[in-house]
Parts: sequence; structure tokens; C-alpha cells
Amino acid sequence: MSASTRSLARKRPSGRKALLATAMLLVAVASAFPLAWMVLSSLKTPAETMQVPPVWIPRTPTLEAYEKVAGVINVGRSMWNSLIIASVTTAGILVTSMMAGYAFAKYSFPGRSLLFSVLIATMFLPPIVTLIPLYRMVGSLGLSASLAGIIVPNLANAFGIFLMRQFIAGVPDDLIDAARMDGASELLILYKIVAPSVAPAIAALALFAFVYHWNSYLWPLTVLQGNADAYPIVISLSRLLSYNRGAVNTGLVMAGATLAVLPPLVLFVFLQRFFVDSIVGSAIKG
Repeated sequence: MSASTRSLARKRPSGRKALLATAMLLVAVASAFPLAWMVLSSLKTPAETMQVPPVWIPRTPTLEAYEKVAGVINVGRSMWNSLIIASVTTAGILVTSMMAGYAFAKYSFPGRSLLFSVLIATMFLPPIVTLIPLYRMVGSLGLSASLAGIIVPNLANAFGIFLMRQFIAGVPDDLIDAARMDGASELLILYKIVAPSVAPAIAALALFAFVYHWNSYLWPLTVLQGNADAYPIVISLSRLLSYNRGAVNTGLVMAGATLAVLPPLVLFVFLQRFFVDSIVGSAIKG
């Protein structure tokens, strides 16, 4: 092989890497652009939001839009309601998914395969199908128009059980048997041995569950029945829709959306390493 051929062969992989890096950068920029535009627009003056061609970077950043949002809706109360709903529901999903996933992965009992198949089948049901039965159940329990009515039906999740079962199945049986021989209880084995082994999956499930229930709209709106004091931030922001008809209020709407997206975004920043590890781990297992 000549020197020029060897040089060309060395350049090809680097050229492919550069092309791949460029493509990934373009995708990242395209994905982050709406979020960046939302935040920047919330800092613009009303005149800048209406200017044509658009102003990309606010010349005189201002928090006036955020002050107006606080005057239209009870931001603190709504954020607190959303935090309670998302946090408690996520904690419940983690606990029930870990316990059920452990049972499906490491226990043999009659009807296990059938029960797991039925569980998987429920994942394909559109949420609108279960809306009326769940609402009637919440009403019969006396939980209507309360945060508990939103939380209780969502404390178990079929996808969470499926995810935990798949990861827990990869934990060595010998490790669990050794813990049993040492006298450890099943709960101790689950939370001291199994849980650390599937930490990336737990973090990924926590992120999925928190973001989903933080952004949930239809179910809380159905349960709360006009109880504005219990509205989460997503429903409270709907009061800003009337302000969206005028371009002068664009900053107000963007400020409200920015406030709503901050907690899930902060959570993702803290859990992104575990989230990536879970994806890599599932790919390796696959």
C-alpha cells in the first residue's frame, strides 16, 4: 500500500467523524432553538417582540413579563401544586415499579407470563379510554376536586413495571441468593442490592414520570372541576391564552411557558448522566 493510499485511509474515518459531529450539532441546535427563543422572548420589551425583522437578542433585557405573569396567575401556588403532583406520583411509580418488576423478574408463580402480557397490553390503551372509569372511581372514593384524586390513580404504571422488570432480570441470581442465605429480607435485597444495580433505569423512569405528570393537563382538569386553588401550573397557564391574541403580549406568554418548563429542565440536567447510562445499558443488553 502506497503512502498516499494509507494517508487517504486515515483521513476517511476522521472525515466521517467530522460529518457525524456536524450532523449532531445541527440536530442539537434545531432542538434547542425553540427553547432558546422562548427564554429570550420572555426577556424582550413589548416593542422588541413586535419588531420586524425579529430581534434575536434583547437589547435591554427586562423581567417585566415575569412580573405581569405573577399578576395574572398565582405562580407560587400553581408551581407548588405541580411539584406535589409530579413528585408524589413519581415516588409512587418508582416504588410500585421496583416491587412489581422484581416479582416478575425473579419470582416464578402460576400465571406470571399471562399476567405480564395483560400488563403490557394496557400500555396500548389510549388514556382517553380510561378517563371516565378513573373519574368515576375517584368520585366514589371521595377524592374529586383534590390533588389526591389526581395522584392516586397514577401511583402504578405499566411502562415503569415493564422497564424495571427488563433491567432487574439482568441482576445475577447468585447475588440475590447469597443475600438470602445471609438472612436478608426481600425488601432489603430489593433496596440494598437490586436498586443500586439498576440505578440508571430508576433515574430514567423518574425523569419520564416527573416530566409526564408535570405536563399533564386533561386528567387534572377533569378531576379538579374548577377548584382553581389546586390547579397545577400547566392549567393555570391556560389563562394566558387570552393574552396571546396580541403580539404585544408575546413576552408574557413566553415568560409563563419558561416558568413551567424550568423544573423538568433542571431535573434533566441532574439526571442526564443516568439517563444516558440507561440507554447505553439497554442497547448493550439488546
